Amino acid sequence: MNIQTMHTADMTNAEESLALQQAQSDIDSTSATDVAMQNTLLTPRFYTTDFDEMDGIDVSPVRADWDALIDEMKSDPNKGHFKKNEDWDHVDWDGMEPALRKEFIDFLISSCTAEFSGCVLYKEMKRRGTNKDITELFQLMARDEARHAGFINDALREAGVAINLGFLTQKKKYTYFRPKFIYYATYLSEKIGYARYITIFRHLQAHPEHRFHPIFKWFEEWCNDEFRHGEAFALLMKSDPKLTSGMNVYWIKFFLTAVYGTMYVRDHQRPAFHEALGVDPDWYAREVFTKTSELTKQIFPVTLDIDNPRWQRGCEKLQRANARIAEGKRRGGLGGWLTSTLNSARAAMAFAGLYTIPVKRHVVPASTRLEPAY
Repeated sequence: MNIQTMHTADMTNAEESLALQQAQSDIDSTSATDVAMQNTLLTPRFYTTDFDEMDGIDVSPVRADWDALIDEMKSDPNKGHFKKNEDWDHVDWDGMEPALRKEFIDFLISSCTAEFSGCVLYKEMKRRGTNKDITELFQLMARDEARHAGFINDALREAGVAINLGFLTQKKKYTYFRPKFIYYATYLSEKIGYARYITIFRHLQAHPEHRFHPIFKWFEEWCNDEFRHGEAFALLMKSDPKLTSGMNVYWIKFFLTAVYGTMYVRDHQRPAFHEALGVDPDWYAREVFTKTSELTKQIFPVTLDIDNPRWQRGCEKLQRANARIAEGKRRGGLGGWLTSTLNSARAAMAFAGLYTIPVKRHVVPASTRLEPAY
């Protein structure tokens, strides 16, 4: 394989993309891989599940929408897109303000790990399954996520800190989730990913002076892949009404709260990054939550009441507790342990406060399909 002339953007399946990235791994950075290997409440995880149960999904109740979505994904609208071209501006990594450089690299590592996590999960479902509908879907999604991860890794490689994705596949700890939890978590990850990327993209369209790195120019097509993946998980849930009714609504509320809360805390850890973008983290969080809540009405019968005064107060409490947990871990010793333990309890109480805010209820439409509208 001539890695000088091939690119992950041109690969038609995840296996080819991963083979290319493994061939490039000799120049990848141990430090970035170490960061990607971390397993905390705020870092992206690798998941495994009951693949036999997923293989038994029957999409007959949503066949028309399903076939239309699969045809759209098979047309591969973004083949060849995720690679540097004449629009890729020179990046002065050495001249970048140190705090911004650190936070931006952290953002890229986190994003790359999250994209690659999806690729690994989807590829495994394709490998183990026999259900043509399901294996075809997961092969197509694995292809997209592999391209995204490879593209981010190219950006990191420019800074000399790329991730050894092959090592990550073999050594990172995997978390088991039941299939329905995979559906809730991954659906929300894909839809909130769309909302995050498109919000940044539209903001930088209006304010190009804040585009401090060229990767943001690729966010529109990127988030449209995320949108299609979310549509697929919405159809999977639509095929089994039990997943979005009864006691499962409480699980939906839990995952909504966890995903929103995690995003709020993580983004408030990157003040220099958001300042460089010209974005206030609270404004950004509200924009993303509002978009995501509107999108999730396609399949979830409830949305979080982010207009409730308790919501913002609870997010701020969660963020303060998380900052003090990190401070305690840095300090170490008995004092640091006590600080971390006390604030872990405060974080749990803040999360409980967010979870107990009454939800907004609505009727789910007969057809789940949406088109990107932001």
